[in-house]
Amino acid sequence: MHAEHLFAVMNEAALTKMVTALVPTMARSLAEQFNVFRVMHHGTHEKQLSNVFAWLLRVDATHHLGDAFQRILLARINSALSRGEQLPLAGFRVLQEVDTTTATDPGKDIADIVLLRDDTAVMIENFESSDGHGHDYESYLAYGSANGRRSVVVMLCARRERQRLSMGWEDAVVITYAEVLDDLRAHLDADRRWRGANPRQDVFINELIDQFVEGPQAMTVQEQLEFIKTMCETGESARYGRRPVASIAEDFAAQIALHAQRQFEDSRSTLGSVKRTLRQHAVRVVRPRVNELLGADTVHSVSANFQGQWEWCSTLVTPRSKPNIFLEFGPTAVTENERAPEPVSEPDYSRVFVTRQAGAGIDRIVQTDVTLEEVLAGLADDDQRLVDVVATLIRDHPTLS
Repeated sequence: MHAEHLFAVMNEAALTKMVTALVPTMARSLAEQFNVFRVMHHGTHEKQLSNVFAWLLRVDATHHLGDAFQRILLARINSALSRGEQLPLAGFRVLQEVDTTTATDPGKDIADIVLLRDDTAVMIENFESSDGHGHDYESYLAYGSANGRRSVVVMLCARRERQRLSMGWEDAVVITYAEVLDDLRAHLDADRRWRGANPRQDVFINELIDQFVEGPQAMTVQEQLEFIKTMCETGESARYGRRPVASIAEDFAAQIALHAQRQFEDSRSTLGSVKRTLRQHAVRVVRPRVNELLGADTVHSVSANFQGQWEWCSTLVTPRSKPNIFLEFGPTAVTENERAPEPVSEPDYSRVFVTRQAGAGIDRIVQTDVTLEEVLAGLADDDQRLVDVVATLIRDHPTLS
């Protein structure tokens, strides 16, 4: 094995260990707390959040901040430009969903927010990561330059990820939500008169800041100490001695995010493999054995058509007057155990669960001895464990006794 490949494998293993160890620590700080944006699932789509930023940028909007947020955003943009390229801080009209198509470029493209003056245009693309995601940087720049205006293209995003900046977007000014919202918070903290006169707007903006700046970063002292302990135990403690701190933290976050994304994608693929293999076992073994034990018409068929939170499941379909039985695992087993009348007290989600339908919900959940690893390896045709649990749940139901 070449040295470079060996290092990559070792580094991959170290990252896997670190991400896996950090998940419980970070998950506690990520636990959902009340926030109006979370309750309404607002801000989960770029258009929703663009509406909020456009509202803040409009001078005459109901926030009663005047041009304060324009000045905050323009000051951030200017901090990324040279002294001779500085933009005016106010006086912009605010447009949304602007078609940047030009006569020389017939492809339709839409800019999320445009700040427009007679002499200057600021073309803003709003997206979760610093990724042009198919938008044409040059068409944005050209549209803003019409009529001799000075044109600047800005990427407004939740996360600055340098590796995603390509196809011209590496020349854009990148600003994060946290940067401008932190500046807005500092402005509001210093304006007691505005807070007193606009309590509803103050609450709304604080909720916005909490959702997109504070929420995921909020950790208790105990959680911070646990995070440090994990960093030390996984060989990552040397990062604390490097400078500049902001750059090291950003690179660390990007590295963790990329590896966590791969782990998530790979684990979801594994869930899909478990689902296929479990369904095959149900068709080949569970259904015919249960019908042998309880009668030929007990289980009509096996389906695995659910999506979303119910996706990780195979359904043993019974006659309409009888309850369906579900073979469930992973995320679906978590959902079912949370709503079961008598949940499993110490569930082991590395195993298969069997549940029994009752109306729109379930009335029984049983954790079996069958592990997901065994399912992936292939359960033997003479393995009776799932058959026995399914038969017992059917036999014990009042309509079948």
